[in-house]
Amino acid sequence: MPSEPTTNRIDAAFHRLQAAGTPGFIAYVTGGDPNLEATVEIALALEKSGCDILELGVPFSDPLADGATIQAAAGRALAAGTTIEGLFDCLRKIRTMSEIPVVLFTYLNPVYAYGFERFHAAAAAAGADGVLILDLPPDEAPLNAELSVTHGLRMIQLIAPTTPTTRMATIAKSASGFIYYVSREGVTGEQSTLSDSIASQVAEIRRHTALPIAVGFGISTAAQAAEVAISADAVVVGSAIVRKIAESAPGSHVQAVTDFVTPLVEATRSVTRATN
Repeated sequence: MPSEPTTNRIDAAFHRLQAAGTPGFIAYVTGGDPNLEATVEIALALEKSGCDILELGVPFSDPLADGATIQAAAGRALAAGTTIEGLFDCLRKIRTMSEIPVVLFTYLNPVYAYGFERFHAAAAAAGADGVLILDLPPDEAPLNAELSVTHGLRMIQLIAPTTPTTRMATIAKSASGFIYYVSREGVTGEQSTLSDSIASQVAEIRRHTALPIAVGFGISTAAQAAEVAISADAVVVGSAIVRKIAESAPGSHVQAVTDFVTPLVEATRSVTRATN
C-alpha cells in the first residue's frame, strides 16, 4: 500500500507542475458511474493517461449546477446503488494502487445529511485530498464551527464570470489547494466555443490569490485545452469524459477514456511557461 504522503497531494502536484513549467490536467468523473468497480479502473486509467488530479463526483439526486450529461451520470450511479460509504470504499481501493490527488466534488446536501465533520474525517481517512462543495457559500464557515473542521482537506472554492471583483477577495481568502474558475455562466456541459474573457478573468483572480487557478466548464477538445492552458494553471474536463463513459460498451470504459483523454493531456502539456 502506498505510504502516507508528507504533504497534501494537491499541493505537491501543483509544486511539481510549477517546477516543470507546465499546466496541469484535472479530470472529473462521477463516482459509481457506471458502477464503483469501474470507477476504480477509470481513475487508474486517467492517471496513466497523464491526469494530474482527479475530481470524483459524489452522486446526488438534484445536481442543479450540472447539465444533462452529469445529471444522467449521477442518476446511473445512484441506480447502481452508490452511497457515500461505497464511494469511500472505492477511494480506499484507488489508494492501494495510486497516489493521484483526489478532490471530492459534491453538493452540500449529501455532506450535511452524512454529517459535515464526519464526512470530512471519513474522506480524509479514505485518502481524499480536497473537497469542493458547489453550493456552500464561503461566508458560512466562519458562522458555524462545524463548517470549519476539514481534517486537513483542501477546500476548493469556485469563482464565476459573474463574481464581482470585491467578492473574489473574500472567496480566495477562504480557499486552499486551488481556485476553480467556472469559465462560463450556466450548468456544466460541453461547448463548441470558449469564453473570450478567460484570460482576463484569470488575471483578475491572480490579483487576489497566490493559489493555482484551474479553469473548467465547457472544455471538450484538445484545441480548447491548449487555449485554456495558456492562462490557467490547470485545465478541467468533466462532461466530455463522462459522455465517453456513457457511450462506451460494458468493459470498454477504460479504453474509451484513455483514447479520449490522452490527446487532451498532450495538448495541455504542449503549453510551457517560465519556471521559478
